[in-house]
Amino acid sequence: MGTLEIRDLTFTYPLGDRPALRHVSLKLEPGSFTLLCGPSGCGKTTLLRHLKTVLTPHGGRTGAVLLDGEALSAVPEREQAAKIGFVLQQPEDQIVTDKVWHELAFGLENLGVASETLRLRVGEMASFFGIHTWFDQSTDTLSGGQKQLLNLAAVMAMQPEILVLDEPTAQLDPIAAGEFLRAVQRLNRELGVTVLLSEHRLEQALPMADHVIVLTDGAVRAAGTAEEISRAMADDPFFLAFPAQIRLWAALGFPGECPMDVRGGRALLRAHPPKAEKEPLPQPSEPAGETAVSLREVWFRYDRSAPDVLRGLSLDARRGELFAVVGGNGSGKSTVLSLLSGAAKPYRGKVLANGRKILALPQDPRVLFWQSSVREALQASGAGDAAVQEMAERLDLAAVLNRDPLDLSGGEQQRAALAVLLLRQPEVLLLDEPTKGMDAAFRAAFGDLLHRLCAEGLTVILVSHDIPFCSRYAHRAGLLFDGQLLSALSARAFFTGNHFYTTDTNRMARPWLPDALLPEEVIDACRKNSPSV
Repeated sequence: MGTLEIRDLTFTYPLGDRPALRHVSLKLEPGSFTLLCGPSGCGKTTLLRHLKTVLTPHGGRTGAVLLDGEALSAVPEREQAAKIGFVLQQPEDQIVTDKVWHELAFGLENLGVASETLRLRVGEMASFFGIHTWFDQSTDTLSGGQKQLLNLAAVMAMQPEILVLDEPTAQLDPIAAGEFLRAVQRLNRELGVTVLLSEHRLEQALPMADHVIVLTDGAVRAAGTAEEISRAMADDPFFLAFPAQIRLWAALGFPGECPMDVRGGRALLRAHPPKAEKEPLPQPSEPAGETAVSLREVWFRYDRSAPDVLRGLSLDARRGELFAVVGGNGSGKSTVLSLLSGAAKPYRGKVLANGRKILALPQDPRVLFWQSSVREALQASGAGDAAVQEMAERLDLAAVLNRDPLDLSGGEQQRAALAVLLLRQPEVLLLDEPTKGMDAAFRAAFGDLLHRLCAEGLTVILVSHDIPFCSRYAHRAGLLFDGQLLSALSARAFFTGNHFYTTDTNRMARPWLPDALLPEEVIDACRKNSPSV
């Protein structure tokens, strides 16, 4: 039947001073699509980990988790694996074999599926997900999007009735993320698979869901349809994470049905047109300081026989500047940061840093943690207790200082890793996907913090799939494609000039406000044209 139910679940981590989950109850009806969302650190990952006994965290627990009416702890792990599929946030954490076809077959082999049936299921999943063109590749050659799609296909080869996904698009570029979520939607609509999805990209996930649950501080803050949730959360700080068209709909007083996509947002704007001569909000001005770090015609490959990843790429970042690099998975964005940090060397071209102290935040922040608590990790930077406490408060970490860093949510780990680096006082800070796992409210606080640091002279170079963040906070931006940086324009000129690498706000409002990037710009323009709004 495939019914998963949580009844009055409360959970506290060891040494935790407050519960990570508080009296949470939910029921996944067969064939439903449920979206789980909420601020970073609200308990989403902790909750999902209770849905597989092999992933359940240690700590104090009350309440029950039931699969088809039976306590999950009493269901054999083999049966759990067959009935409940789980896709993790980090694609690399789930891949265990060297070849794509080995990965597709791995779970089935562990279940003891007959070889003839195994080959049929592997072939079916490869065809369903379009994996057949890279069926024989090594898994370490795949892009992030391909790895996550492979994880999904390998899980679905076991034909689970329930699919649980923990922020599966956190590492993916916008195009790959959209493709992945559409694949999940197909599984739900075409195969009837029950889906529970935890996700920060609400602009893509919210329209797919039948039911939405918002967690806040470990408890259910609201539950209902997307429209019901949008109305209930309109005055909550978490509403900043909602899609631009829904925020506009709320600002206009909820006229008509809730628009779920850009097309619905444009229909709303046709009925409530913005004032066309509205000036865009001020964009961060480009610093005019000296060049802090640069790449000059660099060429790079990971192996002498491998193809070039970067081909004559040049980049200049100025003192006090926040420079954003965007591009698809596998385009070489992380390689650029490796060259700037000195972790990799080009075989042609130059890296010029003028002796500045350069520190890098890795894409997986867990590599920075070997201590048993966040406090110890911050103290290992060499900073005094007062500086550690100030940084913890600045990055909203004071409540988790005594927690093991590996027990934190993805967003909390990002903030803790950033705190470790900032305490070391770099002159150039390299950030690899810094906002993944962060909720909208903290992304705003994080962006403001970066601007303050830039004003003090810090140079920040970030590579990111978070287009709304880059469009709001970057001074300049460029697209990495075919081994080269195709442009280095002001952020507004760059993002308003693109159709895919731009914001949903710009896609929605472009016929009326072609220079708008932020929801506030469109809302303000509509209010100026309709004073009663």
